[in-house]
Amino acid sequence: VRNRFFKGCIAPKDISHICQQGEPREKCLVFEGMMDYLSFLTLRMRNCPIIPNLDGQDYIILNSIANVSKAIDVLHRYERIHCLFDNDEAGRNAYLDLAREFSGRICDFSDNYNGHKDLNDYLCDKPMSQSEKPITEKKQVQSARRMIQPPKKKGLKM
Repeated sequence: VRNRFFKGCIAPKDISHICQQGEPREKCLVFEGMMDYLSFLTLRMRNCPIIPNLDGQDYIILNSIANVSKAIDVLHRYERIHCLFDNDEAGRNAYLDLAREFSGRICDFSDNYNGHKDLNDYLCDKPMSQSEKPITEKKQVQSARRMIQPPKKKGLKM
């Protein structure tokens, strides 16, 4: 169940594995959430309307970054794994967890929508807000200075 104010599910949370019929596929695309998977399908149909090749690979939707470990057993059968996770710390950590297990067979595709929180925001062309962007060292120093020095008061002194 999902809307603007609430996102929830009935326990237990698990991954969604979409396998194509016929010969086993050698490639699997892994998404953090269902909206990113649906965004991928929309973008593929938009960019390749005649031959979108949606059945050329299998798909895994984690439904939560907490489910990365549940995907590992399923992913062992694939030669190529493409991750389309969020451009945030949790997404990077999830990719690193999988990369330790599947070194040489895994690719991070989040650079394709760099500047956006996730694939859905890329589809909607909603850039990352300032609070979502990675903090650079310079910004961290500036933040630390602001904590040490109280902000100047505005207005006239009487």
